[in-house]
Amino acid sequence: MDISLIAIIAINCLVSFKGFNDKLFFRKYEFHVGSIRAGEQIRMFTSAFLHVDIAHLAFNMLTLYLFAPYVIMNLGILPFLIIYIGSLAFGNLLTMFFHKNDYNYRAVGASGAVIGIVYAGILLEPRIEIYFMPGYVFGILYLLYSIYGMRNKSDNIGHTAHFGGAIGGYAITISQVPSLVTENTFTVILLAVPIIILFIMAKLGKL
Repeated sequence: MDISLIAIIAINCLVSFKGFNDKLFFRKYEFHVGSIRAGEQIRMFTSAFLHVDIAHLAFNMLTLYLFAPYVIMNLGILPFLIIYIGSLAFGNLLTMFFHKNDYNYRAVGASGAVIGIVYAGILLEPRIEIYFMPGYVFGILYLLYSIYGMRNKSDNIGHTAHFGGAIGGYAITISQVPSLVTENTFTVILLAVPIIILFIMAKLGKL
């Protein structure tokens, strides 16, 4: 396993376990619109290393562990880190865009960054099979579940960040390997579908 991937998983685990056992720490660094708009922009970054519970953390880190090697193998370590951090940023920026007037909105999770790596991995290796299903099916189901989570608003998971992360991973990967558009056209179009659905629903006021 690459050292950069080990480091990301280790940081997520250390910060998350600190948050599990220290609610003041969790509240200080979670994504909270009111606090961010008051000047605490650091939360836009730190919230992506906190998780709701062990199951949330384990699912994100396992998914990252399964998809990251395909990105590193095809693009290298630096592009992998760019996609991870870029997807993290896209995820939280989209979250802020959707919830900027909801001062009580709170969320945590590495999901935005992870789904960016998922999308990158699927674009680069369309035949990936993860969790006993084709990778592109997993990616689409993940985002459709996120639409449900955004509408339901019953947990502290950053569902909106999933979409921003997917957009980040999608755009950055294609910008680095433009030939994917012609070589893997079907996958490129298929992965764009849930993103388009999100923006249609947002336009219609369904979110």
